[in-house]
Amino acid sequence: MTTAHRPTFDPARGKEALRGPAYHQRLLPAHTFLKTRVPMSLTSIVTRQPGQGGDADEKRDLRAELLKAEAAHFAKKGISQDKSAPSTTAIDPSIPKRQLENGPSEYENGEIEDPEAKRRWILEETRDIDADSAGSESDTSEDESDDDEDETAELMRELEKIKRERAEQKAKEEQEREAQEKEKREVDIARGNPLLNPQDFSVKRRWDDDVVFKIQAPRYGE
Repeated sequence: MTTAHRPTFDPARGKEALRGPAYHQRLLPAHTFLKTRVPMSLTSIVTRQPGQGGDADEKRDLRAELLKAEAAHFAKKGISQDKSAPSTTAIDPSIPKRQLENGPSEYENGEIEDPEAKRRWILEETRDIDADSAGSESDTSEDESDDDEDETAELMRELEKIKRERAEQKAKEEQEREAQEKEKREVDIARGNPLLNPQDFSVKRRWDDDVVFKIQAPRYGE
């Protein structure tokens, strides 16, 4: 049972004893040092640690490290490095791609020395490549256009056939519906005249002959 409604006869009072030397851990001083941005100076550059940039990081020669690792690997496997190393022609970026695909050419033999002759030779090679690609693209586009025209004509013929079949079906259904309506109208006319059909003509005796709550049990007096 709660005692919130009862008055406080003995309220809490402070003690006269002084606070002891004990402190809570969350009352201890913290964040006593404020980090500030110091202007970059020669001293700060020299005192940098590796990974912070500047002269503290040594410049690595990745190519030399790679070649050294490859040489150590080949020496461990007992494979000659000359046989396994790729030729400089295959990895030389100054040689055109078409020349690399076709194998050795005049560049390897040293026949073309003039830069202007090299430029003309490269232009001729690229012109032949462009002509071949343009011719193949034009032939492909013509074949695709012919195929598209044939497919379009076939689709149009199929569409016309479907439209014709639907029109014939609709006309047939319309004729059947008209014939049924005509037959029904003739039957209604023949049977709707009470003079022509006296057996179907009858007059009700009372207005409540067909009601639901009509007394159907025989009466005692009858």
